[in-house]
Amino acid sequence: QVQLVESGGGLVQAGGSMRLSCAASGGTFSSSALGWFRQAPGKEREFVAAINWNGGLLYAESVKGRFTFSRDNAKKTVYLQMNSLKPEDTAVYYCVIRASGFSGSPSSFGQYDYWGQGTQVTVSS
Repeated sequence: QVQLVESGGGLVQAGGSMRLSCAASGGTFSSSALGWFRQAPGKEREFVAAINWNGGLLYAESVKGRFTFSRDNAKKTVYLQMNSLKPEDTAVYYCVIRASGFSGSPSSFGQYDYWGQGTQVTVSS
């Protein structure tokens, strides 16, 4: 059983920055792939970014160049650095984890085994 705890959400003005963290417990973190998804009110869940066990990265087009996903295996934590935030980035952000490397598209929620409770990010205009 793997548990994920997100932190770092809150309220920020458009153009600002925010860093989300996701700490994992249980499982073998270093061989796991992780991702971030988000869901805004009234909208479907949306892929944001993914990182494979070997550091390979994938970003949604909507965040490419603004968001940076990184991992610290020693701390069993991943980070999502979000810059140049826009009101449309407002959503609940969920950290997800897969016990091994990707077998399909990292942008598919079905690739992941566990997810956290989510953290709210609100970007004001």
